[in-house]
Amino acid sequence: MPNLAQHQSNEQTKMLIEGDSKSGKTGSLASLVSAGYRLRILDFDNGLDVLKQFVLRECPDKINNVEYRTLRDDRVSTSEGPKVSGKPRAFITAAKMLDNWKYDDVDLGRPADWGPDCILVLDSLTFMSDAAFDFHEALSGETKSGKHDIRAVYKSAQDAVEHVLAYVTGESFRTNVIVISHVKYMDIEGQIKGYPVAVGSALSPAIPRYFNTVVRYTTKAGGKRVIETVSSTVFDLANPKPFEMEKQLDVEDGLAKIFETLRPKPQIMKPKLRRM
Repeated sequence: MPNLAQHQSNEQTKMLIEGDSKSGKTGSLASLVSAGYRLRILDFDNGLDVLKQFVLRECPDKINNVEYRTLRDDRVSTSEGPKVSGKPRAFITAAKMLDNWKYDDVDLGRPADWGPDCILVLDSLTFMSDAAFDFHEALSGETKSGKHDIRAVYKSAQDAVEHVLAYVTGESFRTNVIVISHVKYMDIEGQIKGYPVAVGSALSPAIPRYFNTVVRYTTKAGGKRVIETVSSTVFDLANPKPFEMEKQLDVEDGLAKIFETLRPKPQIMKPKLRRM
């Protein structure tokens, strides 16, 4: 019978990062690369430019420790506004890669088996949710009026996104996970609360429950960007080591300090990149 000292949180960190646009979320990943972690990023935002520049400045010798795949459905302009060109594939492609990270001449095996020196990053939940909606809208049939049942599309997309979160934060997924999200401010019984942006509004308040670590990125007076680890009236955060973790950390090295507090420093290993 396992005891509490053997709990799986000793081996993997499952983290949700919440923050407004341009609060330093993606660029801050560089501190984890510098600390020796290997990052594999599902890039729905097409916004890794800043991460590249930070890695080249801080730890250029480790730039090959970051593997990514950008997943965005192309759009075309129509008389009814921009629409997805062809069949939406971004979400279903991401789902397949979460089972087996394999494309072109790259084969990294099962993400669930990468281990504690590796971090899967979903950047961002916001745009992954958009991709899920587009995918399920394309699958949906039309009603008698000739239009989609939009409520059914939202429900299917919400379920799909929640299944992804349940999978990557589950005990069988033996790899660290970081999910990055923008913030949606909602009025909950007269109080403004900040939640991750997802499909619609119903899913957003449920998302943090899947993560053992929830932090918030914000910009203080004077333009200083920080990571907050303590809850406020607007944000309900989660800190597995409240007696050891700093309440506020600099964006530049905060993620590395959080991981250092939560777990042993990863062994420096060569990238396990297999070419077919």
